Amino acid sequence: MFPTKTDKARDELQGGQRTLSQRERALLLMADGRRSLTDFSPMFASRGEAEQALQALMSRGYLHYPQAAVPSAPAAHINRVAEPSQAATSTDHFDGKRSLATTRMFLFDICERMFVRRDPRFAQQMRDALREARDRDAMLTIAALMLSEVEKTAGAERAESLRERIERLLPLSSETVH
Repeated sequence: MFPTKTDKARDELQGGQRTLSQRERALLLMADGRRSLTDFSPMFASRGEAEQALQALMSRGYLHYPQAAVPSAPAAHINRVAEPSQAATSTDHFDGKRSLATTRMFLFDICERMFVRRDPRFAQQMRDALREARDRDAMLTIAALMLSEVEKTAGAERAESLRERIERLLPLSSETVH
């Protein structure tokens, strides 16, 4: 099934109100009626943990299953999008310090290059989540969401190269460089 946000979830995602964790908020951002438990799983250690979080948000009234099924994107559209994404790869070299700010900018760049035209709603959700991210774990959660979408559209190899780059940019867990 493909959960969608309720009005309560939309209220939670508005600025100034934060009663959920960053991971739960990221899950709400992704819940658009087109993504399933499989799409949410990369954010969690296991599929079971993702299912528990999804069920908890549903029982608390943040998510629900829509009455009418929403058709998924046609395969022809996905194939058309994958080609430009491959062309968007760059071989730039970065020798700067590890920081959340640099990682955030890199993720914003991925968002603009790979999602704005293909899925503007997802792009906006990721932008909003990046603006809210304040620590390494939150940044990793958002990166996992984005990389799962990159893998679907541009392939596992492209997603892995971006994952490696993100690992080089993010501060180590003991560092607090912003």
